[in-house]
Amino acid sequence: MSAERFEELVGDALDLIPPELAGAIDNVVVLVEARNDEEPSLLGLYHGIALTERDSYYAGSLPDTITVYREAILDICNTDDDVVEEVAITVIHEIAHYFGIDDDRLHELGWG
Repeated sequence: MSAERFEELVGDALDLIPPELAGAIDNVVVLVEARNDEEPSLLGLYHGIALTERDSYYAGSLPDTITVYREAILDICNTDDDVVEEVAITVIHEIAHYFGIDDDRLHELGWG
């Protein structure tokens, strides 16, 4: 799968977020990179301060980032349909971290 098509899938996954939640997302940048150097099998990563933990000191902070790792996702997928599904799961998973939802709760909800 081309890098361009993969980025389109990330955009499509972002479009799946309900408008009322999407409207609450602020100061977040979504990136696509080939792979995480420290954890090559990592599919995605939220880096920042969760919305539930922000206080008055957050004002003026650099944007939080959500990074989706293309090669790691492609490694675990057998078909294009698998990639579409895994990108959606990964994007939703990382956005959930932005909202303060931890991995244990995400696994309970089926968004492992």
